[in-house]
Amino acid sequence: MHTDHSLDEVIRTVESAGFQATPTQDTPHHQLVLEGLHCGGCVKRTRTALEALDPQAQIDIDTDHLSITTHRSRDDVINAVEAAGYRAIPVGEKPASVSESESESESESESESESESDNAAPAEADRPAGSNEAIELQLSGITCAGCVRTIQNALDHVDGVNEAQVNFATRSARVSGSAPTSDLIKAVERAGYGAEVIESIEQGEARRGELEQQSYRHKIRDTWLALVPGAALMLSMFFHHPQLEGGERWFWFVIGLGVLGIMLTAGRGFYDAAFKAVRHRMANMDLLVAIGATTAWLYSMFVALLPDTVPEAARSLYFEAPLMIIGLISLGQAIETRSRGRTSKALSQLVSLRASTARVIRGDQDVDVAIDDVAQGDLVRLRPGERVPVDGEVVEGSSHIDESMLTGEPQAVARTVGDQVSAGTLNTRGTLTLRATRIGGDTSLSRIIEQVRQAQGSRPPISRLADRVASIFVPAVMIIAVITALIWFNLGPEPRLTHMLVTATSVLIIACPCALGLATPISTMIGIGRAASAGILIRHGESLQRIGELTALVVDKTGTLTEGKPRVTDSIWQNEDHDRALALLAGLERGSEHPLASAVLAWCDEQQAETVEVKDFEAISGRGVTATGPNGEQLALGNAELMKTQGVPLNERQETISAWENQARSVLHFAIDGRLVALLAVQDPLRGDARAAIERLHARQLRVVMLTGDAEPTARAIAHEAGIDEVHAGLLPEDKQAHIERLRREGYVVGMAGDGINDAPALAAADVGFAMGAGSDVAIESAGAALMRDSLHGISDAIDLSRATIKNIKQNLWGAFAYNTLGIPIAAGLLYPLTGTLLSPMVSALAMAASSVTVVTNANRLRHFTPERITRPDSDSSTAEVTS
Repeated sequence: MHTDHSLDEVIRTVESAGFQATPTQDTPHHQLVLEGLHCGGCVKRTRTALEALDPQAQIDIDTDHLSITTHRSRDDVINAVEAAGYRAIPVGEKPASVSESESESESESESESESESDNAAPAEADRPAGSNEAIELQLSGITCAGCVRTIQNALDHVDGVNEAQVNFATRSARVSGSAPTSDLIKAVERAGYGAEVIESIEQGEARRGELEQQSYRHKIRDTWLALVPGAALMLSMFFHHPQLEGGERWFWFVIGLGVLGIMLTAGRGFYDAAFKAVRHRMANMDLLVAIGATTAWLYSMFVALLPDTVPEAARSLYFEAPLMIIGLISLGQAIETRSRGRTSKALSQLVSLRASTARVIRGDQDVDVAIDDVAQGDLVRLRPGERVPVDGEVVEGSSHIDESMLTGEPQAVARTVGDQVSAGTLNTRGTLTLRATRIGGDTSLSRIIEQVRQAQGSRPPISRLADRVASIFVPAVMIIAVITALIWFNLGPEPRLTHMLVTATSVLIIACPCALGLATPISTMIGIGRAASAGILIRHGESLQRIGELTALVVDKTGTLTEGKPRVTDSIWQNEDHDRALALLAGLERGSEHPLASAVLAWCDEQQAETVEVKDFEAISGRGVTATGPNGEQLALGNAELMKTQGVPLNERQETISAWENQARSVLHFAIDGRLVALLAVQDPLRGDARAAIERLHARQLRVVMLTGDAEPTARAIAHEAGIDEVHAGLLPEDKQAHIERLRREGYVVGMAGDGINDAPALAAADVGFAMGAGSDVAIESAGAALMRDSLHGISDAIDLSRATIKNIKQNLWGAFAYNTLGIPIAAGLLYPLTGTLLSPMVSALAMAASSVTVVTNANRLRHFTPERITRPDSDSSTAEVTS
């Protein structure tokens, strides 16, 4: 037992409980820090070693710490841990490396510390056990969809991982859960691949670019190493048929050894990946290439060394085949890598909008500081031509801000004192002083970048078919190759061995799981990135697909169809103390967050109303607000339904109310102590492009429905102006949700566009929710997509882009399936009865390389889905799709 109390205190405590306690001879107790343990298996191995050392030992162990009570010495314990393959350091002592560094000068110590920090695995301090934050890993060594499955399985089996998403297109993994980062990296490394933590988005993009450049250079080098001698051999064999003659045996043996050296150099990546796959009982593209190339070489060497054992007609040599296979596939991968590097252009452009410094006002001076050193509330000076470094409020000056990089709108927007500006936008004219309101990762730009990055790594439902096929593809191809070889060996014409070799090798080489693996993620990545550059943030792959399938759209009125800038246009007051009533009205609305409340408060300020404090404030969803005045007055402000529940008669003013509602104005009723005191008419103008946007939606065969909590006459007036035929008014938030659920039961795929907190339930109930850009954070979090510009045209744009992306994915999948469905039988010799020839393994390699390049090239066409084509509200060409 281990305690901070004295032995006498422990004995007295035991005896007070009615038992006896007698001290025994002390057994040594050791506390040690452990290094090198990463999982439960490591802990179990160490515990077994310690139990073998002393079966009576009391052991408490985890991956970092060992507490052991044993009669064996501390050195014995340390030796036992080291014998198990780990390291143990007594608590309070420093590792030898640290002690040695302390004996050196202070500057050398600091230098060593920095060096150790730089060289340490980035995972060690990145996320301790117990953290539930999602982290992103940059992966290396991935060559095909089989690698993705291997890494996925490795991460899924790490204790504490809730979800892992491995993206083939970006060579990255996003992992959420409580597992330590070191465990994740070790799991990937044990699977035979490399992984490093992406500390920031900028670092991730830079590192991804470095790895792609490195991969491209290696592939080009391998291409030259293999193709040049391979082409030379092929030409020599073209002029001199490679059928072995007795005197040439040793010449071709030497050639074979040279070919082997080139195969192990230029094809090392294929063989390494194939070995990893076999070790983990997986099958991938590299295994197919390695088996195909090696089979051709082994056959040729066998013929060269033992020609007499092979029928004369089958004494052909194929030393050029493995070199051409490796060279052509390496060339295809190099082209694919270069093309794939362009797919993340949208995200890279967003990242490039981030400022690295900001000009902060310190006293009487402007000081340039690193962006990470800007604090909330700091005053930031912004000159013409500079990018806004943080989200902020303009406190001095006026200018025009180019927000096209965030909203897709090409026009600069006027900004003056009191207006909000977003990080990443461009100041075009005047000088502004901002007060920082959101900094670092909280800025709009940072959240957009993070959302786009997450969405690009997600998978739409259409990918499930490709995943299922890819999971069995390589084993199936290997079985087909074996069957092909057996058929040709047993049933084929002479030379059977040659035909067997050529067909089996061609089947292995021509099959391309990479095309299947790339078909979905690369188009998803480009489509979501293209949407972001057009001001449409799609949260995940499922929303990307569902947007294009929409058959009905439900729209809210306030802030969605209208500008979201209501103002009081008329008021009627009863014979009452006007100033006192106005003060009570202002006090009541101070506690409300409803969009109409800001209009009432602004109007009260124009009336120079005083404000009194109210208590017992209550917001009644879909109705209005109530409170108690300073002298006990019962205050109520809201719609007619609220007045009914408060027992306030409205008959006297019904004519005025009806007239206002027919003019598309919302009517607010203000009552004090159960008596109607005032009527306020609030008008929120229809957006200038609302009608054209609704026409675009109708052109896409969508049923458009307006749901609002406003009175029916007001709602119908707005709907008529916007060109909407179906209106449901006077609804509570739960009523909107129920209506959406009813539409879904009727078979509609329903979208919902809204911007307020009260829209959140309906947004969540829809198949896809669209949050308007100026909407509340709650609405945006509940939506599947966010429109950064306040225009319903964004929904039509999103539909067009979704349909174009899904169409592109289908083209990729169809092409990949068709290629393999036709290519494998042809490689197996299906056309031999008609043509009398077999497909060369070199042609198979060229076809395989071309298939992946074709998928990437086709996906990159989505990058040309330009904002000019998708944001034109006045033309039917706005239904533009990427040209097929």
